[in-house]
Amino acid sequence: MSGRLELWLFVLQRLSAMVLAPLVLIHLVTMIYAVQGGLSAAEILSRTQANAIWPVLYGLFIVAVAIHGAIGLRSILREMTPLRDKGAGAVAVAFCALVLILGYRAVGAIA
Repeated sequence: MSGRLELWLFVLQRLSAMVLAPLVLIHLVTMIYAVQGGLSAAEILSRTQANAIWPVLYGLFIVAVAIHGAIGLRSILREMTPLRDKGAGAVAVAFCALVLILGYRAVGAIA
């Protein structure tokens, strides 16, 4: 069972990376444009709130980050700490939940 789980986690982390790559680029280009354009935080928020695509993009971004980060954290914990499958998995699930909760609170601010 553990071998199948490891395979699925490997695939899921790679898929989340494929989703993250374009979203990170969109985020960075947007932030550079906003900063160079001299936009204030209030102006940025007003622009994101006026367009329904931003909450969707950042919602997807959060899901991909939560999955990708949690799987990576699980791997690091298994390699670098005494935690093994269940313990590392529990910490990773808690981390994933925390990222989702905090991330969706932030998305709520731009929706």
